[in-house]
Amino acid sequence: MKPAHIITPLLVAMGVGALSAMAVRNPILLDVPAASIPSDLETTVAGVNDWFAERWTLDGVEPAGMADDLTILRRLSLSLHGTIPSLEEIRRFEADDRPDRLEQWTAAMLDDPRFADYFAERLARAFVGVGQGQFIIFRRDRFNAWLGRQLKDDVPYDEIVRAMITGQGIWTSKGEVNFVTAAIANDEFDPNKLTARTVRAFLGQRMDCAQCHDHPFDDWTQAQFEGLTAHYVPVGRSLVGVEDADRFAFTLPAEFLEDLKGTDVSDRLRGEFRENDYSIRARAELMPLVDGELWVLLDGDESDEEELQPQYAIHLDNGELKVSTRQQVYIVDDTRYDEVRVVPPAVPFHPEWLGEEGTPRQRLAEWVTHPENRRFERAIVNRVWGLMFGRPFALDRPVDDLPDPDDPVTAESLALLDMLGEDFRQHDYSIKRLVQVIAASRPFRLASDVQSAGEAELEDLERSWAVFPLVRLRPEQVIGAMLQAASVKTIDRNSHLFVRFLRFAREQGFVDEFGDPGENELSDRVGTIPQALLRMNGQLASELTEPNPFGSVGRISALASSPEATLDACYLVCLTRRPTEPEREHFLPQLGTQREGQAVQDLFWALFNSPEFSWNH
Repeated sequence: MKPAHIITPLLVAMGVGALSAMAVRNPILLDVPAASIPSDLETTVAGVNDWFAERWTLDGVEPAGMADDLTILRRLSLSLHGTIPSLEEIRRFEADDRPDRLEQWTAAMLDDPRFADYFAERLARAFVGVGQGQFIIFRRDRFNAWLGRQLKDDVPYDEIVRAMITGQGIWTSKGEVNFVTAAIANDEFDPNKLTARTVRAFLGQRMDCAQCHDHPFDDWTQAQFEGLTAHYVPVGRSLVGVEDADRFAFTLPAEFLEDLKGTDVSDRLRGEFRENDYSIRARAELMPLVDGELWVLLDGDESDEEELQPQYAIHLDNGELKVSTRQQVYIVDDTRYDEVRVVPPAVPFHPEWLGEEGTPRQRLAEWVTHPENRRFERAIVNRVWGLMFGRPFALDRPVDDLPDPDDPVTAESLALLDMLGEDFRQHDYSIKRLVQVIAASRPFRLASDVQSAGEAELEDLERSWAVFPLVRLRPEQVIGAMLQAASVKTIDRNSHLFVRFLRFAREQGFVDEFGDPGENELSDRVGTIPQALLRMNGQLASELTEPNPFGSVGRISALASSPEATLDACYLVCLTRRPTEPEREHFLPQLGTQREGQAVQDLFWALFNSPEFSWNH
């Protein structure tokens, strides 16, 4: 064997060992991330902090003290990357003596590809749900990849949303089109589903029940829901993918106005439909909706005893008789009231925000993202706040069920959403900018405990955002933290392909077994006994704590210079902090001089299963 074939692997192994040793031992000077901090960030954050200071005074609460920087680093890593910081990152962070290192690290984390990948998955749950859909016409992986690229490049959020609402083409090559194809099931497109999703995801409000009746507790009406749905009805599929049908199929000669005066369908009218490649079934009748201006043609099979179904609308448009199919205009057959109606595209408020040109979807997109549409800004601010804190800013309601912006009851308490929304709009709808503002705000950096506070007082503090809320980690954060804790080096796109594949495979299986909250991941959750047992006795937890030379347990055991260094490294790896004095007194005698044995493995198992590991705090 040639010497080079032996030397090269040895050099690689020595390099990995040296990097691991650098991370395990005391901090040394390592490269720290360099990022660009917006010049006006401090001014905006000061305004946010002033708003909270005034609120705390009015509420009569004293906010908690500030959390230490390592705790805040853990929060940032969990919220932006879905995992805890690696020991390698912690050493780099501690070597960074810049006064604004938290702002610098926030910006660097946003530039890390892990942010785009992780946030894309979180937002995709709101945009297309968690189901895999009909594989032939819906590719969730393509949508996530597309959304991740938009976040990585900091594409303005309003552009992202317009691309989703108006997407055309093949869903495998244009990821944004999957927002539309997610509403297809069993080869049937459901425009009602897409309408409800649009309002929830982009306007932060629920009007789902208005599909069937006026909302019993809100101002939404069925007519408003149908008007919005009419924008999506022309969506169709062809060889070129998703596209919008023209409003009219063909034009009838003017003399056919005589054929529309009764309810019978004349043979001449049937023939004209056939000439234009459209058919009318055996049983058919005309139903006038607007005298002399609008008719619906209903038909059915001769042997079919059921009610006739509306198939075509005939409009008198600028002196011409134009025919539309039910795939081109929204024809509602309301059997509850024995009523048929043709619904034109409409919006529930501010119709002047609609685009003046383009397809119905393009006009709707302009309305949704209009600069004066405060619902649009409030919805994404509330959701991003929720992803960073574990719960939305509007604590008393689901993340996608905000009140109207001008609701006098909530206008004052939710004014922060408007403040952040305005800054969001003024800075080109930048998601990264929004994250930086929230991450630098005082509520995000407060401690999560107040030693002297009782349970009732603590609840008051949480309602006022005067303490960082204690929130259970989501399943993907739990497994992300476990996998990262098992490695002293950062697991990212620079990791070996095998390491990344292993993480992906383990993460998917663990989340399924642990219990995926789906689209309700920002709702309060309770821990379960099966979840605790999975962390305590699951095969994955056992594998991750094995003292092999590639994992944290084996490397810390082999490379730490003393029992004290071993204990510090274990705590930093698992909990992103050093042990307290009582913890040192308890664990150091157990470690003793046997750092390489069962003691370190047992310590890792104990830290994995501690409440602190599975909570954001």
